[in-house]
Amino acid sequence: MTTKIFALILIAAGILGLAYGTFSYTKESHEAKIGSLEITVKEKERVNIPVWAGAGAIAAGAILLLVARRP
Repeated sequence: MTTKIFALILIAAGILGLAYGTFSYTKESHEAKIGSLEITVKEKERVNIPVWAGAGAIAAGAILLLVARRP
């Protein structure tokens, strides 16, 4: 049962990776406090998801589903 769920998660992640290709997030990188003055710098990071990773996740999920069906 858990193998099937993991396989479906891999397939869904692979499809999302192929559909979107990139995602971004914001992280706080620098913070300075001088008296009552506070300064923070937020950087926006972008991550590219390779096509081979999305296709590989779909293939791995499909293989897991096939293996899980065998008695």
